[in-house]
Amino acid sequence: MEYNIGDMVKTKKVHPCGNKIWEITRVGVDFKLKCVKCGHVVVLPRQKALKAITKKI
Repeated sequence: MEYNIGDMVKTKKVHPCGNKIWEITRVGVDFKLKCVKCGHVVVLPRQKALKAITKKI
């Protein structure tokens, strides 16, 4: 599946704030994900991010 900046994705694990929905803010070797509920930003290596994402919203 192809991901672009601004896409909303759902992850397997729940963030501590109770949310599973993230916005992609950077795509490349690393993925930068921003929690929609609390605004926390996480940078993950591409392979780890692709395993964590379950579907595109």
